[in-house]
Amino acid sequence: MRLSTRRTSVLALTAAAAVAVTVNAGPAGADQSAKHRGGTVDVRLIGINDLHGNVEPPSGSSGRVTLSNGSTVDAGGAAYNATHIKALRAQVKNSIVVGQGDLIGASPIVSALFHDEPTVEFLNDVGMDATAAGNHEFDEGYRELLRMQHGGCHPTDGCQFEETYDGADFPFLGANVTLAKNGLPALPPFWVEFRGGVPVGFIGMPLKDVPLLVDPNGIQELRFGDEITAADEYANLLDAAGVKSIVLLVHQGDSTSGGGPNDCSTVAGGPGELIAERVSPKIDAVFSGHSHQQYNCTVTDPAGNPRPFIEGLAFGRELSVVDLKIDRRTREVIRSATRAENKVVTRDVAPDPEVQALIDVAKAKSGPIANRQVGTIARDLLKAQTPAGDSALGNAIADSQLAATAGNDAVIALMNPGGVRADLTFASSPNGEGDGVVTYGEAFTVQPFGNILQTVTLTGANIEAALEQQWKANADGSVKQTILQPSAGLAYTWSASAPIGSKVSDVTIGGTPIDPAASYRVTINSFLQGGGDGFSEFTKGTEVTGGGIDLDAFIAFLGANPDLVPPATGRITTTP
Repeated sequence: MRLSTRRTSVLALTAAAAVAVTVNAGPAGADQSAKHRGGTVDVRLIGINDLHGNVEPPSGSSGRVTLSNGSTVDAGGAAYNATHIKALRAQVKNSIVVGQGDLIGASPIVSALFHDEPTVEFLNDVGMDATAAGNHEFDEGYRELLRMQHGGCHPTDGCQFEETYDGADFPFLGANVTLAKNGLPALPPFWVEFRGGVPVGFIGMPLKDVPLLVDPNGIQELRFGDEITAADEYANLLDAAGVKSIVLLVHQGDSTSGGGPNDCSTVAGGPGELIAERVSPKIDAVFSGHSHQQYNCTVTDPAGNPRPFIEGLAFGRELSVVDLKIDRRTREVIRSATRAENKVVTRDVAPDPEVQALIDVAKAKSGPIANRQVGTIARDLLKAQTPAGDSALGNAIADSQLAATAGNDAVIALMNPGGVRADLTFASSPNGEGDGVVTYGEAFTVQPFGNILQTVTLTGANIEAALEQQWKANADGSVKQTILQPSAGLAYTWSASAPIGSKVSDVTIGGTPIDPAASYRVTINSFLQGGGDGFSEFTKGTEVTGGGIDLDAFIAFLGANPDLVPPATGRITTTP
């Protein structure tokens, strides 16, 4: 593992394997004195989650924070993050910077064109100490994540950002990620930082559902286990090794009912809350991510003690700050003195010049590609879904995939909603391309994953079964809904009150009721074809014919339809 030379390794033995535990004495100037065994030491934790390579200030609603009073403020941008992080560190000399996953992946072109190397360099510059791996860290597969960690040029594209890529100065943690062949850790499960003479342990992990969220082909050698089980195992190990102050960095969070940065407005019973409440009482704080929401909550652990459960808004708009007071003698966190706050990354401060210079280089190198015009639109194409589930932008993307695979005899196409990452807005961006103009960079931001289109043969029964898989029961009894975006030619109705497995009716293809016994050619991307998002029915497709890249299909569609009018929604209808 490539890590800063200021760190030294020790060894801890787990039941499964010998795991290298690396500890860090902290940055120059931090209080490392252990001569005063009494008293307390103050440690500040600064967390960032779901950055998704947004090194430039995100635009539109993705670059605003809604405050408790309903007003909004522009926020985000790596250079502003760096300034705020430096200020927060200056207030508490024993500070640690951590991440909750998805810091890379699904990124705008300024970072993604270089496989997120600029984002890693930014995180190195601000002194990131450790981060949990999220699901998007696995977008390009396990081997690419290892390259991001250790360094080296991309095996296909080489080194395009700089002459060399040295890797991350911080570890990507995966306590619940193991190698399928032998059960050994595939990533470091935890990390230990020393501040003020006391150790602080960090257990990091992605959510267990990573195999449902990324291309299965890139993670075939891995297994993803239960978050609570893994957290408890390593909390026990750290505790036995004398690390009594323990923090969980978990890439799983909750939806909210609104609220501001420091409101606790999570929807009760969410997966993040369940983890935060149930993990070992040896864990003193839970930093979460994945849901892109803002909340600052206090939960009760299994021993009846309070601990913070916090997440900041995605794309670098907020930093989650937790201040711990640790007893020097016992090394335990004094829970009653813990303070947590989401700090908005406002843009009313001077951008950090070193990070800004890094971003300027990335913009200059990506500019000729990013700013190339690929089409025009007549109005905004938005990804917001109707109550029935389809969206204007999702429908347009599905239409583009159907058009691109007409030669494969496709009659319909289906797009996973999670692959539609941003709106296409009519108004010109700050780059000045003009109203209605769509650039390559904007199209890339909408579809950054580079999935391959696949046309497969499915029976009508397969298609109906796949549509039923849009609803799945969660362990807590709630229902997860993932509505596929349909191309022209497909229409159906679903019932909100019908039980899971019997929600869909009146399915038509080309205006004709679907025949369960007939065969149809259906275009999906490689993510869905591999069973992504839990659509296992698509793996039953036969006569697979490969197509091009999904982004290329969308760009071709924009070029063939100048002044594109948003497709009407209503391909899906719903009843009570």
